Amino acid sequence: MTSTATDVRTLDAQTLRERLAGADAPRVLDVRTPAEFETAHIPGAYNVPLDTLREHRDELRRHLDEDVVLVCRSGARATQAEQALREAGLPGLRVLDGGMVRWEQTGAPVNRGRQTWELERQVRLVAGSIVAGSVLASTAAPRMKWVAAAIGTGLTGAALTNTCAMGMALSKMPWNRTKDSCDVDEIVAALTGDDAA
Repeated sequence: MTSTATDVRTLDAQTLRERLAGADAPRVLDVRTPAEFETAHIPGAYNVPLDTLREHRDELRRHLDEDVVLVCRSGARATQAEQALREAGLPGLRVLDGGMVRWEQTGAPVNRGRQTWELERQVRLVAGSIVAGSVLASTAAPRMKWVAAAIGTGLTGAALTNTCAMGMALSKMPWNRTKDSCDVDEIVAALTGDDAA
């Protein structure tokens, strides 16, 4: 387990794998979109999308103990979730170092379902398409170059702040939801009934 300068504690994939096999297994909260979760997730993980977690963090906090590991694709959204839950009064959280990318690289077990594009890939497609389209359009309408500049500025800001407004907007799109998308009452029922996915 390591700690970064922002005081976010991480847990490596091998240690989490060992902990999940033991009697003192932590709860694993996957904060990716329901579609990403359905594509691949750690067996026994609970899907609590980042926007749902932020909105209902006080309620969720009442149903969580301090032995919680937060997971996303690479660690950025899980770090944001850790900060939100810590602000709600839940200390001792950990973030899976490297997220699902690292988990899968180690050959750890994964439940797989319907395959969809990861949120980061969707952001690259949308941002790239807007930039390419606006550069092409600028040959006829020179002011369109500013659309490309705005997207570039937004991506730079996303990198510097480790947040992504476009990603958050895309996470709310219908294709990133499942027919059984996460409802806070269902999440709480699963957490209190220990009825993991």
